[in-house]
Amino acid sequence: MKTVFKSMAIASLVALAACGGKGDDALADNVEEAADNAADNLDAMADNTTNEAAADSLERQADTTREVGEAKADAIDDADVNAAALPSNAM
Repeated sequence: MKTVFKSMAIASLVALAACGGKGDDALADNVEEAADNAADNLDAMADNTTNEAAADSLERQADTTREVGEAKADAIDDADVNAAALPSNAM
């Protein structure tokens, strides 16, 4: 029984170490999803406008918003942020 418990504990610690275990993946996903939602809104605005120049501008803004969201998410993952320690109004 002790061997099984030790094996399970070691496996759990290895899995936790592999993912960082600090909630940064969820935080990064939330940041990227928020940027993607904002970009979707810009795309919808572009689809609803009759001005082609404005539509192109909105689509470029949407692309940039997605790229910035991805970059921020990557930076959060790379920084190994302890999301649990952040204040709720940090973002």
